[in-house]
Amino acid sequence: LIVDVYHEISFPNELMASLYEAMRSDAKLYLIEYRAEDGTVPIKEIHKMSEKQAVKEMKAAGFRLQENIRNLPWQHCMVFVKE
Repeated sequence: LIVDVYHEISFPNELMASLYEAMRSDAKLYLIEYRAEDGTVPIKEIHKMSEKQAVKEMKAAGFRLQENIRNLPWQHCMVFVKE
């Protein structure tokens, strides 16, 4: 579970590679980030991330988006699994 911090990580590729290796094949990675696509979210743009960007970065690390749960008012709740 990574909540509102992924966009702040200095070396996300290295972190995700390490997580990928550490996770079991049936594990799920939940990534919670403020929605960059929604201009009404009262958070600075620098602290937001789009679903498209998250999917691109997670795919590069070997993950695929299983689902984006739309249960939070301002954030994505993206569920990634190993490819």
